[in-house]
Amino acid sequence: MKPRTHLVIRPSILYFGTPVVLLTTENADGTCNLAPISSAWALGQHLVLGLGSESHTVRNLAERPELVINVASPELWEHVERLAPLTGADPVPEAKRPVYRHERDKFAAAGLTPAAADLVRPPRVAECALQLEARARALTPGGAGLFVTVECEVLRVHAAEHIVVPGTQHIDPAGWSPLIYNFRHYHALAPGLGHGFRSETATTTV
Repeated sequence: MKPRTHLVIRPSILYFGTPVVLLTTENADGTCNLAPISSAWALGQHLVLGLGSESHTVRNLAERPELVINVASPELWEHVERLAPLTGADPVPEAKRPVYRHERDKFAAAGLTPAAADLVRPPRVAECALQLEARARALTPGGAGLFVTVECEVLRVHAAEHIVVPGTQHIDPAGWSPLIYNFRHYHALAPGLGHGFRSETATTTV
């Protein structure tokens, strides 16, 4: 491969192809909050989330650590974008006021449907093919107070039947992919190129 020419740049954000997840948490009054984020990654049965320190979700998790991590599919991008300028915080934090507005019922605003979870109080998002019931185990401030990383233990996984390899416990990577947030643009994954040496579905998927 021919060497490429590189430029030194300072982009305002570094969302280089990260998945979009919708977090449901419980508000103080027992209602639920629904928030889209694009900083989430997994280690075994744990997920790490990156949230703005002033987010309503952080406040909820600090007081009530149960949540559902709903992994959005590409066809849901417009629903996700409807959520993007909304916040469950009332009043809206001063730093957010130029961009965000308060919305009490985010499910209705986004055109999404709540579905009861099994082990936690916040609901699942019915339209999401992959839903992870979880509990926040640690909240760690970072970035000079600008963000909080949240370590979550996954308690139960719900997967739509059509994305599961028949007769197994595996997600079919050839039949489903997450919605990807790529430098503030929404994308779906391109067709697969191959599989890793530790793949458990190489012989069961195309």
